[in-house]
Amino acid sequence: MNKRGKRDAPFMSKILKNYISKPDLIISSNAIRALSTARIFAEELNYKKKDIIIDESIYLCSKGHLLKTIKSAPEFYNNIILFGHNPELTDFCNSISDYSIDNIPTCGIFCVSFDTENWNEIEFGSGVFRFFEYPKKYFQ
Repeated sequence: MNKRGKRDAPFMSKILKNYISKPDLIISSNAIRALSTARIFAEELNYKKKDIIIDESIYLCSKGHLLKTIKSAPEFYNNIILFGHNPELTDFCNSISDYSIDNIPTCGIFCVSFDTENWNEIEFGSGVFRFFEYPKKYFQ
């Protein structure tokens, strides 16, 4: 992780903590930077690092595969955090709700909610945009 990442990941995890107290599930790519970032967020959000699901299939995958990954989560989880890669992650976020962004930067947080009881019921366009946070919003 570079110098900026070492500054941004702990800071952005504190920003996310303002929105959610603890995630129910964290899924991360196996790539070093994604997993390192996921571990920093997990620590701040009181989520056990050993419980992070490491999914190598989300490295260089399609937005459809990311949707399939989320849809396969057990229904008893209320919130899920996904640590992945661009351009697929931005493409996924632009497809899941009616809100569009140019890019999710490193350590950016894009949040949507769904009016459903089961993750397997979500589809592209079914999410309701909640917030988009990113480091340059705070650091110029």
